[in-house]
Amino acid sequence: MIEIKKMVVKVSGKTILDGINLTVKPGEVVAIMGPNGSGKSTLAYALAGHPKYEISNFQFPISNKKKKNNWIIKLDGKRIDDKSPDERAKAGLFLANQYPMSIPGLGIYSFLWQTWKKRSQISDFRSQKDPKVMSLVEFRKYVVELAQSLNLNLELLGRSLNDGFSGGEKKKMEILQMLVFSPKYLVLDEIDSGLDVDALKIIAQSVAKVAKEKNIGVLVITHYNRILKYLPADKVVILEKGKIIKTGGKKLAEEIEEIGYGKI
Repeated sequence: MIEIKKMVVKVSGKTILDGINLTVKPGEVVAIMGPNGSGKSTLAYALAGHPKYEISNFQFPISNKKKKNNWIIKLDGKRIDDKSPDERAKAGLFLANQYPMSIPGLGIYSFLWQTWKKRSQISDFRSQKDPKVMSLVEFRKYVVELAQSLNLNLELLGRSLNDGFSGGEKKKMEILQMLVFSPKYLVLDEIDSGLDVDALKIIAQSVAKVAKEKNIGVLVITHYNRILKYLPADKVVILEKGKIIKTGGKKLAEEIEEIGYGKI
């Protein structure tokens, strides 16, 4: 389970999130919604460990946050707020970015193969239902199958990561990476932005399927209810001005779609 306790997040001295309490259980889909500037993406980056985002807690000053019991974020009972981004990833946290970067020169097959090998060295990963030890040839076939399930143009697999990709293709590549990585917890930062209806449906249904099959906790950050039609949320959380103002079920997302955030 992801546990966040009274988290305060600042950027360049300005408070963006102010006392956030949140949990995401294995197999649970939690939707974070809110207007522009409410702190949704800040929550995603703070969870992932982006160095730009300085986190603290209401209960103690930043200078004391290294003390053992002064945790802010836990993953499956282990503190991760004092860990680097790569250590958080190794613990099973995956962030699918709103604006994936292009990395010319980094071949997709090579990148995914190295990711797979790193994850396969972790005992929790090997203990999953499909602890398959694959050769490079088998792995390439596996990646092709995953790409086909996302309706991703197979010619793109021969390129550098996201190099020359459209916005929708980049989003699909994020999900392909997620499928290979097979995380314990997935954070989707407005993955639905810029997608056409077909791409949105494919991506959302793919996430819903793998989350159910592998008991992955999902934190989906979005402005709109449309992605939740294909990736149903167990819990909907509304952020406004850095604070959680309301929590409810899927009907809350439908209500927002009808009346907007101003009347919540």
